[in-house]
Amino acid sequence: MSDPAAIATKSDTALTLKQIVVWAALVVVSFHLAYAFGAGSFLIAVCLFGLVQLARVRTSRQAMNLGWIIGPLLYGPHLCFFWTIFGPGAITLWLVLAFWVGLFLVLLRACRLRFGNIAAAGLAPFLWTGLEFFRSEIYILRFSWLSPGFAFSDSPQLPLLAPLGVYGIGFVLMAAASALSLASHKVAGIAGGALLVALAVWTNLPAPPPSPPSAPATGPQLRVAGVQFEFEGDLTLLDALNKLLKEHPDTDLFVLSEYSFDGPVPDRIKAWCKANRRHLLAGGKDHFATNQFFNTAYVIGPDGSVVFQQAKAMPIQFFKDGQPAREQKVWDSPWGKLGVCICYDLSYARVVDELVRQGAQALLVPTMDVAEWGEYEHRLHSRVAPMRAAEYGLPIFRLASSGISQAVDARGRLTAAAPFPGEGSVLAATLSLTHKGSRPFDRFLAPLAMWVSGALAAWFAMDPLRRKFLKRP
Repeated sequence: MSDPAAIATKSDTALTLKQIVVWAALVVVSFHLAYAFGAGSFLIAVCLFGLVQLARVRTSRQAMNLGWIIGPLLYGPHLCFFWTIFGPGAITLWLVLAFWVGLFLVLLRACRLRFGNIAAAGLAPFLWTGLEFFRSEIYILRFSWLSPGFAFSDSPQLPLLAPLGVYGIGFVLMAAASALSLASHKVAGIAGGALLVALAVWTNLPAPPPSPPSAPATGPQLRVAGVQFEFEGDLTLLDALNKLLKEHPDTDLFVLSEYSFDGPVPDRIKAWCKANRRHLLAGGKDHFATNQFFNTAYVIGPDGSVVFQQAKAMPIQFFKDGQPAREQKVWDSPWGKLGVCICYDLSYARVVDELVRQGAQALLVPTMDVAEWGEYEHRLHSRVAPMRAAEYGLPIFRLASSGISQAVDARGRLTAAAPFPGEGSVLAATLSLTHKGSRPFDRFLAPLAMWVSGALAAWFAMDPLRRKFLKRP
């Protein structure tokens, strides 16, 4: 008995081997170019268009196998630091990411054959966004980096793109790609080329300079300064704080990285805060049982006591990174409501969403990026903060142990940075706490897309049962 999903329709001829190779190469090359340099971010649209074309293979098995082949070629070079961390286990993690590429091709192909080309083109952005959201935010091996939207983190037009949200950008580009797939080759070539040129020009136009204020800034202004150190002792950090205070005497809040201490903030550091009447945010461990702890950011007040603490909401998988936070709260500071994300937390929209829901006016992000992971890992991680700042309209101060530390304004524009590896480098900035953040469009769209893609996957998975009980060929 033949598989109806394996029968090509008259209006949708299956790709030849040569076409498969060409489209697969275009997908891989355009993806890498989009991430290689900021001016090439528009090429991520070519990658998505190529994936739509690859869904025209003859069988579901071919579609899934393409995912297994293309996925590691897409993600492996960018995530080569996985090998440094996990050794040969990195291959498994690359294949996990590849699975989602294959699943998208399988589902889009099934939609095209079952519902027709037009319906499949309408469903493609929902399938893509739903799978991206699930693999990035929901399931146990969630990993949000390398989504198409993050390719635009360096774009001068990020403030205009970001209200769509990082998943919304992918949705819009996939919608355009799938719409073009309905046109003839000639029309698709002309229209697609014109749209690509327009996108290339627009995304690389210089950002308009901020207009000079006609009046002094309204709202609280928080002066923050931090210093990059990795696995240093208390005395070294204390000396660094003294130097930082001397260089930036007007600082309101000092910041040290995640895991600055192997337990709570030491008494000598608390005494420094009390002696200098300053606030300090620093990472440490909150032990609650034998070999059990919360990876915690502590805020020490000017009286030397802990005035706020927040545990990490999303510990890194396969690391001794503590237990997930039992709850998230914003710090109702003297300057306004401040959200605290610890390192990896910033990578997850659902973590930041909760802080925004509670009225956060800025985000503080103590981070541990180990120097031995390499410069590219740090550069890849640094794409997250500008996107998050622009998405929510919130300034971000991200202090990393070995760089790249960033201060980003509410439009996603970098205002200050400290380099990699940058041992002892300083980051100082002023955060304007003028308003609360708001969630971008995709925070409402992406969950809907996830349910749509999940329903379609379940429907197609039941095909064998329907054929068996309904005795359909």
